Amino acid sequence: MAAKKAKPNPKAPLGQGGRFAAVAKAAGGGKKGAAIAAAAGRKKYGAAKMAKLSANYVNSALAGYEARRNGYDEALLLDVNGYVSEGSGENFFIVRDGVVRTPPLMSCLAGITRESVIKILADDGIAVLEQPFPRDMVYIADEAFMTGTAAEVTPVRELDDRQIGEGKPGPITRKVIEIFHGALRGREPRYDKWLHYV
Repeated sequence: MAAKKAKPNPKAPLGQGGRFAAVAKAAGGGKKGAAIAAAAGRKKYGAAKMAKLSANYVNSALAGYEARRNGYDEALLLDVNGYVSEGSGENFFIVRDGVVRTPPLMSCLAGITRESVIKILADDGIAVLEQPFPRDMVYIADEAFMTGTAAEVTPVRELDDRQIGEGKPGPITRKVIEIFHGALRGREPRYDKWLHYV
């Protein structure tokens, strides 16, 4: 049984603001997990897909707005072919049978946190496949999480009111969160080069 989602908010703000950090907070700081919904629209990239242009964020902003209005923490966008693309401001990962999958860069923006998490997983000997996958694979995943500068590593407990795995952060997600937060706080010497002390 999926956890109760937030009450729909018809006055949900349209702007991005501090919303991505709010997604992480809604997920219980990594302890609970976010409730997300697949967006009605599709993620479209033009020639400048690698650039963070405001026009590229219109679909994302509207998808996030739609999700919050309907009581979800975040939206999951699908690409023009119907495969999972990304959240409205985060990259997306699933875990199934110990293998981590994330959409390839042809359907999502290259995120710094995404790259860091892929490195953490590889260093721990966990296979990461960058390949297209349909929304149905999220429904049967053992774990799911989102990554982003503000969201950091945020577990996902459900998609479209369907519980993912046990409905809470799984062992791989918890391990990534622990190592990532350790790296951010200077407690992971192997990632010291990521930090710039002031």
